[in-house]
Amino acid sequence: MPDWDEDSARLRKSLARILDEIVRDAEKRKPLSVETARRWHALLMRGLTVPDERFTGAFRGERGLELIQVRVGARYGASAANVAAELGEFENRLQKLVAQLDSTILIGEEPDADQLAAIVDLCAWVHAEWIRIHPFANGNGRTARLWANCLAIRYGLPPFICLRPRPDLGYAEAGAKAMGGDWKPTASVFRRLLNAFLAE
Repeated sequence: MPDWDEDSARLRKSLARILDEIVRDAEKRKPLSVETARRWHALLMRGLTVPDERFTGAFRGERGLELIQVRVGARYGASAANVAAELGEFENRLQKLVAQLDSTILIGEEPDADQLAAIVDLCAWVHAEWIRIHPFANGNGRTARLWANCLAIRYGLPPFICLRPRPDLGYAEAGAKAMGGDWKPTASVFRRLLNAFLAE
């Protein structure tokens, strides 16, 4: 079985299956929660070699993951002891922001310029906040990109963020800023990625 970090055919197949599910759910505007991401994580790790099965579909701080800390470069994600609280705040804000957009962008309606900017900002905030918290032992970047594409699709945009390999155009640098709590560089990168996608 491929390693959980390896860019394998198995991983890509799982990501494609999750994206198909996201498209179906987006058409119905299904409610979103951190449990959505837990399910994605379990699906994307299925069939991969994971160091410990307790890591699959589980958030740091939960049973067996109480002491798991993660970092990107010099910055650590939220401490395992704080992940549950951080995810609770994330989910509350996510649901409020999604409810606002759901009420202003009707299903099947093409967003205007201001709505488009709000969608990209929401995608960027959700992605950056997920990266800052880093709730899983591994697979946080993939899950963050799924979140961003999920929201893009919900409001009629294409899934413009490459799931694998990682995007370019400043994506890694924006992720480093996100670890420090700054989501705006991610928004700038996402605007470039969307423009590049639409220009293809």
